[in-house]
Amino acid sequence: MAKCEKGYLCVVCGKEVEDLIDSELYLRYTVGWLDPEKLHIAAERHLLCNPALAQFIDDERFRAINVSLDACKSQLDPEFVAKRTELLTRGYRRLLEIQHAGESVSITDYPLPEASARYRHNG
Repeated sequence: MAKCEKGYLCVVCGKEVEDLIDSELYLRYTVGWLDPEKLHIAAERHLLCNPALAQFIDDERFRAINVSLDACKSQLDPEFVAKRTELLTRGYRRLLEIQHAGESVSITDYPLPEASARYRHNG
């Protein structure tokens, strides 16, 4: 199979990131941390291959992970943790909605409302 026919490969484990809900790349795009113009060239990781980020997803459908003490959210400012958890959980839930909707969602409709507004303003 040609490389272009494969999905994005995780830069950590080297395996294909097959599902949208496993994609750190699309989570970052959805929450507004990745410029849409960089989506096709940015590095991809499985969410579970980036535990420092994944620990902020608080949803029963997402498998909890262990994070080393030096990167654990319990060592961070509680206000920062609350804001980061709220944003990344909303982003993860948006990816779940998109995956369940199938091909009917345009990639331009993936971002959360505040991220969409920022992308439009900066574009």
